[in-house]
Amino acid sequence: MSTKKRFFGIEDKVPLRLMIPLAFQHTFAMFGASVLVPILFGINPGIVLFMNGIGTLLFIVVTKKKAPAYLGSSFAFLAPGLAIIQSQGFEYAQGAFVVVGLLGCVLAYIIYKFGTDWINVVLPPAAMGAVVALIGFELAKNTVTGGDIGANLMTDTAQLQDWIVFLVTLMTAILGSIMFKGFLSTIPILIAIVVGYITAVLLGQVNFDPVVNAQLFSIPKFQLAKFSTEAIVAMLPVLLVITAEHISHQVVTSNIVGKDLIKDPGLHRSIFADNFSTALSGLVGGVPTTTYGENIGVMAITGVYSVRVIGAAGIISIIMAFFGPLSALISTIPGNVIGGVTFLLYGMIGSSGIRLLVDQKVDYNKSENLILTSVIFIAGLSGLSVTFGSIQLSGMVLSSVVAVVLSLLIYIIKKLGWSND
Repeated sequence: MSTKKRFFGIEDKVPLRLMIPLAFQHTFAMFGASVLVPILFGINPGIVLFMNGIGTLLFIVVTKKKAPAYLGSSFAFLAPGLAIIQSQGFEYAQGAFVVVGLLGCVLAYIIYKFGTDWINVVLPPAAMGAVVALIGFELAKNTVTGGDIGANLMTDTAQLQDWIVFLVTLMTAILGSIMFKGFLSTIPILIAIVVGYITAVLLGQVNFDPVVNAQLFSIPKFQLAKFSTEAIVAMLPVLLVITAEHISHQVVTSNIVGKDLIKDPGLHRSIFADNFSTALSGLVGGVPTTTYGENIGVMAITGVYSVRVIGAAGIISIIMAFFGPLSALISTIPGNVIGGVTFLLYGMIGSSGIRLLVDQKVDYNKSENLILTSVIFIAGLSGLSVTFGSIQLSGMVLSSVVAVVLSLLIYIIKKLGWSND
């Protein structure tokens, strides 16, 4: 391939000699962040890689090959998912994933019948940006509090080696995001994990027994979901978050590819595909899926929008799921490495919500916008908890409920002419 950037449109065919490396580029771009979710949930990444690939192919079919999107693991479900896992187990979190996904499919039908204007009433930009930002901000404390999901920095057992691994990983991610060029610029998170992992190996923080004992070929661990009312209710507000996230991704992708994907193939198709993939993945033992900012970035950098490349990347993900040593190797990544990556990654997720506020040109001279964003942030970050029977709403879940209720209240006030604008 020449050094001159080549452009491939959504429906363009790509030569096989270019298809394979371009597909691997998409796979690696999402790999570091996507396998992070199963690591945080404490499950084998193999099933997640498999369902991400299946979900990607389903998305391409449902959107009639008109919307290039690679489905990776969703971070929006992390906070309530971790809470459900700690109290009831991962199977019940799966059941909640399934129900949210199916309700998302119902939402897709509503959008098909009634259009998209009502979304700005329930979740206007001032609320949507704040809710998306809270996905990252609420999880910030997990980056340094110890255990498998964060660095061991804030405990009595923290040692110099823990700080070294954490800082090496974090600085690699930061400097890579700023300095890497070409293909490397699309995978700074993956590179940071590799560099941090090597550092941890050199400092004696990695146990290779799972890799040594792993079979060369393995079947992803499938397990059926279990359902409980408590888990489902606790997870329901996430539907608002993933809807906001999906819409923002489709808007950004539309700007990149130069086509209005909200109209063609239609928001109802892309939301249905996204949520049906989540329901299917949760049903058989995987985690929720979503369109991914990393892959949108790859398209923006490379000028390659072909759904054929995206489809090939999905097939690669499925193949990788059956390679036993890879899944075992991923499971040995220390918490100090995960913490170094998430320290930046969660911050970037939070910043993406703020960017949405900027891109939508939210006018904070208007009282309702200022109030919406302010109250949502405080509801999510203050530690406030509201209990209904055995159901507890807090953090991002509570802020999502507050966002909808407050948005509807402000809409009614303005419709009745009671606003002081």
